[in-house]
Amino acid sequence: MPDTPITFGWFLPTSGDSTWLADPSGHIPQSRALFDEIVDVVDKAGFSYMLMPVNAACWEATVVGSYYAARTKNVAPLIALRSAYCNPVLSAKMFATLDQISGGRLCVNLIAGINDDDTKADGIPDTKEVRYEKMDEEVQIMKRLWTSHEPIGFEGKHYQVDASIEPKPLQQPHPPFFLGGASEQALEISAKHSSVHLFWGDRPSGIAKKIEDLKVRARKYGREEVLQFGMRLQIVCAETEDEAWADAAKLVAGADGMRLANMRGKTDAVAGIRKTSEANRQVWKLLEESGEDMMLAPHLWAGISKVRAGAGIAVVGNPDQVAATLDEFVDAGCSSFCLSGYPHAKAARIFSEKVLPKFKGRISRALPQAA
Repeated sequence: MPDTPITFGWFLPTSGDSTWLADPSGHIPQSRALFDEIVDVVDKAGFSYMLMPVNAACWEATVVGSYYAARTKNVAPLIALRSAYCNPVLSAKMFATLDQISGGRLCVNLIAGINDDDTKADGIPDTKEVRYEKMDEEVQIMKRLWTSHEPIGFEGKHYQVDASIEPKPLQQPHPPFFLGGASEQALEISAKHSSVHLFWGDRPSGIAKKIEDLKVRARKYGREEVLQFGMRLQIVCAETEDEAWADAAKLVAGADGMRLANMRGKTDAVAGIRKTSEANRQVWKLLEESGEDMMLAPHLWAGISKVRAGAGIAVVGNPDQVAATLDEFVDAGCSSFCLSGYPHAKAARIFSEKVLPKFKGRISRALPQAA
């Protein structure tokens, strides 16, 4: 077994949970009680971070993340920096304040948005290309604000900032950045700034090739040895393999074509996302290649991509099979796993009780280091 220290994260579904993704009757509405149950499991189970989503139906991520940072002892919220949504000086001050108050429990998720239509509806007219340009400048500004005690004198294409701020982050030199995009711009920004690049799903052999590409990109910035890699995956785990595949089938039972849950503009959501998001195009290409059984490998299944955008690739099997499949990604070069499953409290509990013990001695509760 590999000796790589591994960090595990879990997803908090602030747009609501589900027991049956293809049918509205399976939807579990958002509520503090729902979130409390999931967070309680995650905080006690050995997970290092908790991803806060930001689609149109979600509760606001920074507020939710701050609330649960105060209610937990171990897990760190992974909160989105949504390019162009917030002035970078305010973002730097908010994140540094939360990092201090939480005792260094904060990760930042760099997001340009998967759909131009959604960002325009929110009042952000920029194309995705412009949002990535702004993201690059925003991260540069925040890094400089977090380390400088003098006005930074930043002159960029989109921002001109000459401020200094307090507090500085507790984590040094700053909280870790995650990024999950797959476009050329996203890969370059991740190579330049990320602590962890999160892939949305692929076969381990495909991930190994993508890691080599990112290492070459990171070399230009002197970051080849510090950039880490992770997987954003769904988990369908049961006592037996047959039970796990039955549970997977139930999740998408009745789905006819692509029916994306919790997306704005339901009738044209797929078209808009295909036009804007390279990461989603790659995931849907895997779905199209997977055939009628939607299997990419013995325990990798693309079926959830029929009913949700983003992370639709699932590891399906009994605990030994799930652990072995995750270890294939570790062998490919990954050291972090950002996971989810339906319903989320139950899936997190099963994973923590049945799968995490198989990584005993290899789990790091510390957050990935920024560099």
